[in-house]
Order: sequence, then C-alpha cells, then structure tokens
Amino acid sequence: MTEYLKQSRTRQRQRVLFVYAMVVLVMIGLAGRLLYLMVNRADYYGEKAKKVHQRQRAVKAARGIIYDRNGTEIASNKPVSTISVIHNQIVEPEKVIEVLSTLLDLPEEKVRKRVEKVSSIEKIKSNVDKKISDKIRDMEFASKVIGFTGADNQGIVGMEVAYDKYLQGTDGSILTMTTARGLEIDGKAEERVEPVAGANLYTSLDVNIQTFAQQAAEKVMKAKKAGSVRILMMNPQNGEIYAMVNVPEFDLNDPYTLPDKKADSYSEKKKQVALNGMWRNACVSDTYEPGSTFKVITASSALEAGVVKLTDTFHCPGFKIVEDRRIRCHKTTGHGSETFVQGVQNSCNPVFMEVGARLGVDNMFQYLNQLGILSKTGIDVPGEAATIMHQKENVGAVELATMSFGQSFQLTPVRLLSTISMIINGGTQITPHFGVKLESSDGSAVKKLTYPSAEGVISAQTSETMRMILESVVSEGSGKKAYV
Repeated sequence: MTEYLKQSRTRQRQRVLFVYAMVVLVMIGLAGRLLYLMVNRADYYGEKAKKVHQRQRAVKAARGIIYDRNGTEIASNKPVSTISVIHNQIVEPEKVIEVLSTLLDLPEEKVRKRVEKVSSIEKIKSNVDKKISDKIRDMEFASKVIGFTGADNQGIVGMEVAYDKYLQGTDGSILTMTTARGLEIDGKAEERVEPVAGANLYTSLDVNIQTFAQQAAEKVMKAKKAGSVRILMMNPQNGEIYAMVNVPEFDLNDPYTLPDKKADSYSEKKKQVALNGMWRNACVSDTYEPGSTFKVITASSALEAGVVKLTDTFHCPGFKIVEDRRIRCHKTTGHGSETFVQGVQNSCNPVFMEVGARLGVDNMFQYLNQLGILSKTGIDVPGEAATIMHQKENVGAVELATMSFGQSFQLTPVRLLSTISMIINGGTQITPHFGVKLESSDGSAVKKLTYPSAEGVISAQTSETMRMILESVVSEGSGKKAYV
C-alpha cells in the first residue's frame, strides 16, 4: 500500500510539473508574440490605433483662377462649404434637424435620415454658400469654353477639365484625437496640414473680343431666327484663340438649370441628355458641311500640286455635268469665262469641280491628309470631334466634284480654321489653344505652355499666293462686304 501511495504521489507531481511547464511555455510564447508585435509590428498597429483615435477632416485647396490674355479674371473661386454631422457628437438631434432643414432648404425627413444614421460622419449637403455655412458673376461668358466644377472641386467641362490637374491644388487636413466612441478629446491639440492652392491659368481669350463676338452672334441668332450661332477667332501665326462663341451660352454659376420651362418634368436620363447638349462646345465637338469655305483648301492643294495656274481660264454656264448629275453653281445664269483667280473671287462651283477633277482622288486625299483635315487639331479643351469623310475607295467623279466645293463631308469649325491658318501663315501647322501660362498662387513659379507645330507643310510660295487671292476676294470679289 505504501508503495502504491508513493507511485500515486509521483504521478501527481509529474502532472503538476507538466502543467507548470505548459504554463511557462505558453507564457514564453505570449511574451515572444508580444515582443514581436511591440518591435516588429509597432508601426502597423500604431497606425491602426491612430485611425481609431484620430478623425481626419479635409481642408479643400483653393482652385486656381483663370484669366484672359490681359489679366482679367474670367473664372474665380466662390467660397462654398460641405455641411456634415457626426452622430456621436449630436446632443440635441431635433434642434439640429430643424436648423439644418431650414437653413439648407432641405426636407426635414431627408435631414433626419442623415442625422439619425449611426456613422463616423454623414454629409448633409455640398456646395453650400459660405455665408450660410458660417451661420451653422452672374454672367454667361464663354461658358462652353471655360467650363465649371462640381461639388468635389473637379472640372466637369471646358478648360476646367483640360487643366484640372493644375487648377485643383492639393487638399490639406485637420487631425483631431478622439475616444474609441468617436468623441473629441478635450485639450488635445489639432494637427493641421495646410492646403496648397491650385495654379492660376492665363489664357489667350480676350474679354473685349469675346464679348463683342458674343453680342454679334446673339444679333445674328435673333435676326435669322437661328437655333445657335458659332464664332471662332484665332491668331493664325501661333494658334492662340481670342474668342470662341457658342450662343446660346449658359450661366456658369447655375450650370444645372435648363432653359426649358418644362425641364422639371424631365426624367433623370432626359435631363442629363439636355444638360450635355447645353454644355456642348459646338466649335470643337460638332461637325458640319463647310461649303464654300473649304474652297481655300481645294485651291491651295491644286496650286501646291501644280495642276492649276493663276491665269488658267474656265467657263461657267451656271452648272457642270458630272457623270449623270447636273451640279449647279450658286449663280444659275453662270459666270461665263473667268480665270482661276476670278473663279475664287466668284466662289464658282464649276471652276472648283474642274480643279478637283484635275487633282484627282489620290492627290485630293494626299492633301487632305497633309493639311490635317483628316486628323484632330489637338486643341486644349475636351470633346474634339473627328472629320467625317468618304472612304477613299468609295470616291467617284460625283463625290470628288462635291468635295471640291465643301459638300458631302463634315468637319469641325476649329479644324477648318486651323488648316486655313496654316495655309496663310507661310505653311506652318499650328495647334489651336487657350492656355498660355500657369502661375503658382503666390506668383513664385511660372510655366509657359507650348504646343506642337510643324513648318513647311506647304510651300511659302503657295501660302503667299493664297494670301493674295483671298485678299482679292474681299477687295474685288464676292466678299466685298467683309472688306476692312
């Protein structure tokens, strides 16, 4: 019996020792894990703890200002705020709901839903006037060119989109210490990172020229009962755009209001389609048949190809038979005998149909490509449309004839003006643009903007000849009313 007791005690001691050993091993393991977390993972868990105990609020950077070529401000910042609530910090929810719904002109139920929602922070309304948020250009000018920004300070259309990364700046932030329940800790200093204001953009637009052109366009639209009118004015030497008018314009300070009184009954989809149409910059995004203005390109191509001389004579009976078609001149009685120069002055269709036939399909498409008609200009605003042209293999005598005086295809106004600028500036291809320079908000850094160009696209001789012919159109020919 004694031996049995001895063995029993021995086994008991062994069990106790085993338990002690296991406890020691577990403690060593926990201590090792703790040491690992404290040393090797300190940064990771420190950051997670920070996120629990810190609340970060963004401080919006001031957006850059857009100026015209004379330093006149044409797009500036309007102080606005975003109103939000923090659920855990609301002491009197009914009073908060009443104040916010009144000042922000929002339905009480909408505000209540936000206020009573359990979240770290809940947005009530964006783009609130600064005067209202402190209590808790009224001009349609080049709107489709300048564009506007959304509640998040991002450009939506126009130059505000094209130069968004420069204008936007870098947001700052305010960090405050909070408890695990999200309540701010009294006496803890805030950490503030100051925002960096966006760069200011200086453009080639001229407020005086733009205003004059806009007034002229509105008069034309009223007199002709037109749906819209476009005017584009550009320096042919360097591509700087002085004016780009698309009337009717829209109010940049109220860009989501449609002129149609029935717009309130629109579906969301229909309203968005209508807004896109209102914002659309037709000088860049819409194509049209250029008509007689395209004769400048046909004449330049023929001179460059050497298929016509200034003294060549043509006969216009008022029409030209091309295959089975009788294609008329605008002067149905005909111009009679005329030289090439007189044919340009008279804007005579039969002369240009003959010149187009001399060029031929291959040469016509070679010069369409060489003069940039078949490619986009690369203008520095979004939404540029491409030229809509016949496939070369589908062009017969009739298509060639109509193409030669600017019909049966479409291009954008900015594409046509860019090519004509190249023809008269000595043969240098230019890129149409608005941006001239970017300047930091404090004026310490300036970046001059540059754009692609290419010299010698056509010969200087052809360019000089075309300048002479085109001047004669307004001094002697059919464009006398435009003579300066």
